[in-house]
Amino acid sequence: MKGHFLHPSGIHMRIEGPWPFITSRSYTRAGHHIVWLARRHRKGLDLAARARDATIPPIWQSPAYNWSVGAIFALGSLLFAIGSVMSLMPQGPWQPSALSTNVVFFLGSVPFTTAGYLQHFQAANASAFTLDPATPGRRHLTLIGWHPASAGWLSTFTQFVGTVAFNFNTFDAIVASNAWYVQDVAVWVPDMAGSALFLISGYLAFIETGHRYWSWRPKDLAWQIVFVNLIGCIAFMIAAVLAYVPRGPQPGWMATVSVVHLLIGALCFFVGAILTMRESRFPGA
Repeated sequence: MKGHFLHPSGIHMRIEGPWPFITSRSYTRAGHHIVWLARRHRKGLDLAARARDATIPPIWQSPAYNWSVGAIFALGSLLFAIGSVMSLMPQGPWQPSALSTNVVFFLGSVPFTTAGYLQHFQAANASAFTLDPATPGRRHLTLIGWHPASAGWLSTFTQFVGTVAFNFNTFDAIVASNAWYVQDVAVWVPDMAGSALFLISGYLAFIETGHRYWSWRPKDLAWQIVFVNLIGCIAFMIAAVLAYVPRGPQPGWMATVSVVHLLIGALCFFVGAILTMRESRFPGA
């Protein structure tokens, strides 16, 4: 979606975004050229708008909030990476038990859910678009919200629900029996659901930042964040597919390749989280 239209106020505006979302608006008002970007707006990263806004931004759009979300995501990603390495260790006296490995994965899922909700709360309470960035349109405080026309809201919502699925997936891996049908229903199904939701979330974040269905902007920090996270989501999806437990014998390579992709995904999320922390400190980078 790309084009120009005349706002009811008489201002000519250029809009851009992958249909049906508007993720970018640019126009001139009172002699100032204004560029409104959906991702920067909901995260409070628009320095020009912040400079014109005389009010104190809400806590969920502060640099400290964005940094904390990145740090919590980094912790969860690191624990998932550690759990993956523990799973890949060869048999021997130093090999961790399945229980301890699964506990590490479950502990990693908790920061994922925490950061996922904090990020969704931010999107749910982002102010509505207004022509004057100095007077943003406020919304009533909400825990979940309902903004299906926003790619950012949809992305954070699907991600949060996906993290909850991972809570069930990793906890069930600790308590469920080893019977193949129990493993598939209690562990694999929520793993697939969480991974699918992560993939949807990652792509929505990618198109919100790139303003089209596919973009290549490797010099842009925001694009780097959503791109590396999208790669992580793809890796998690592959890991989930290969984690299926068949009724009969399972080829040994499937479990290994699944865990390797889980490790790749966790490392991608870790990099994305570190870049998010950097973005919170240097939003104009």
